[in-house]
Amino acid sequence: MKGLLRICTAGSVDDGKSTLIGRLLHDSQAVYEDQISAVQKASKNRVAGPIDFSLFTDGLKAEREQGITIDVAYRYFATARRKFILADTPGHEQYTRNMATGASTADLAILLVDARQGVKDQSRRHARIARLLGITNFVVAVNKMDLVGFDRAIYDGICAEFAQILDGASFHAIPMSALEGDNVITLSERTPWFTGPSLLEHLETVDVDTDITGQPFRFPVQLVLRPHQDFRGYAGQIQSGLVRRGDEVTVWPSGRSTAVKRIVTYDGDLESAFAPMSVTLVLEDEIDISRGDTLVSGPVQVGQRFEADIVWMDERPLDPTRMYVLKHSTRVVTAEVDRAFTLNEIHSAVVRTSRPIIFDSYRDVRATGSFILIDPATNFTAGAGMIGVPTRDERSGRASEGAAERLARIARAAATDAEAVEAVRAALEAIIGR
Repeated sequence: MKGLLRICTAGSVDDGKSTLIGRLLHDSQAVYEDQISAVQKASKNRVAGPIDFSLFTDGLKAEREQGITIDVAYRYFATARRKFILADTPGHEQYTRNMATGASTADLAILLVDARQGVKDQSRRHARIARLLGITNFVVAVNKMDLVGFDRAIYDGICAEFAQILDGASFHAIPMSALEGDNVITLSERTPWFTGPSLLEHLETVDVDTDITGQPFRFPVQLVLRPHQDFRGYAGQIQSGLVRRGDEVTVWPSGRSTAVKRIVTYDGDLESAFAPMSVTLVLEDEIDISRGDTLVSGPVQVGQRFEADIVWMDERPLDPTRMYVLKHSTRVVTAEVDRAFTLNEIHSAVVRTSRPIIFDSYRDVRATGSFILIDPATNFTAGAGMIGVPTRDERSGRASEGAAERLARIARAAATDAEAVEAVRAALEAIIGR
């Protein structure tokens, strides 16, 4: 078995995303008899035939009444080769924010296209969102081929368009009919010109890079544990990389370095741990560490100003003159964004935080390269961001680093207390005089 594969569907409205997932679940025998019976009863007054496969995922009353997907629906199933988590995401432009939510944890995206309609703007938008979210493996499902007589020229034209849209990504195109099952589980006799694997076979065998243990070690502290005076541990989930007992780690934003003394779990101490394990780390030195700090190995970006691609999810537009709450891993700070956004807009912007955060590029480490923006007035999750690169401070021309962090670093580098005082004094004069 090749392990777990996380999948999301994307595309324009009425391209057949829910029907495809329903057909995939039904034909792979991943639904129970009582579910099939309930869907058969609910299908009687619909035009999708004796069984409406979309009802296996469209569970909301409004979805069934309108025949559309509104919320993200997750389904779990497994074959002899692999386990799957499928996210059925909406196609309507109004619910683009829901699609971004479903794609944020996916390893592979299935982009559906109605063969009669071709590639629409919403299909392009969803492909762009998936690429921004770091997805590099795609299936282009050219659906409803039965309605165009399985015309290969139409299929080839759509494939050529997606070759430009997904330039640099890996994609496998499949002509299919989700409603009738062509090329979903097994190859169809109606497409003798198609020699590639069916959808299920491709999903079972595709190789995706899901190994986050080879990335730099990142451990955001969630809780400080002190059950008695002889124990102080820092609990959290390893976001990326691995750690061994005795490894040197750095605590940010303080910049202090120490070594890992113990790796504690409920089942006992470990010699090593890796993402995404939840553990408690005991350190060799007494360092002031609290929730929101991060233990790392290797180089990191520390700053208050960076570029990010932002998906705006709030009906209330983003106001560049307002402060928002930025939640990055376990750290919460206030932040400003340098441009306005409206609902479902996706743009690059410069974000400036009130306090330094440690971060990576989203393409390098998803967990420390992403954040959410919260409206402090409503507590609504208003936007989601993927960090690109740090930007230069307009006044100093250098990458932004908090004054407190700079002064602490300067003081630690001094050999004596007197030298530390003099170095900090000189740094303060430079800051004030610049």
